[in-house]
Amino acid sequence: MIVMAAIAVLLIVIEAIDAAGDYRLDRYGIVARRVDGLDGIVWAPFLHAGWEHLFANLVPGLVLGFLVLMTRQFLVVTAVVWVCSGLGVWLIGPSSAVTVGASGIVFGWLTFLLVRGVFNRAFGQILLGLLVLAVYGSVLWGVLPRDGSVSWQGHLSGALGGLLAAWLLRPRPKEDAAGPATPSLP
Repeated sequence: MIVMAAIAVLLIVIEAIDAAGDYRLDRYGIVARRVDGLDGIVWAPFLHAGWEHLFANLVPGLVLGFLVLMTRQFLVVTAVVWVCSGLGVWLIGPSSAVTVGASGIVFGWLTFLLVRGVFNRAFGQILLGLLVLAVYGSVLWGVLPRDGSVSWQGHLSGALGGLLAAWLLRPRPKEDAAGPATPSLP
């Protein structure tokens, strides 16, 4: 909880500084298909287009981030989702906009929690995924193009990043001392 609280405080402080500066920091978000927009992949999740945007990401982000923290895979999951979301926006986002916000990471955490139980073949994780789906499943519509002011590209790319993270972190079959398992013939 301390980690998620620290993240929340950091995002609120950054938004306060941004608001006090007439939202000039937002220009450091992702600018699609421009080399000078690539560094926005690092900064965009810290920046939001106002307080309403921040709190729309913060509330589900705190819950989902806490659940991902409990998996003890937080850093890897977050890194994979962050990069996938940012690169996705940079590749397919609108070239006329600067994209900011942490929703790509939120969508990635959501998707990771939804599918990891399937990859891990773990009943408890599947149940948690179903609970998360019941509470937050309706936001998954955000991966589809709708409102021009919402980055469905970030949502979709973040969700794909969550799927990739779950796949990368799945348990792998262990090899015994004799080497890889060989298939048996009937």
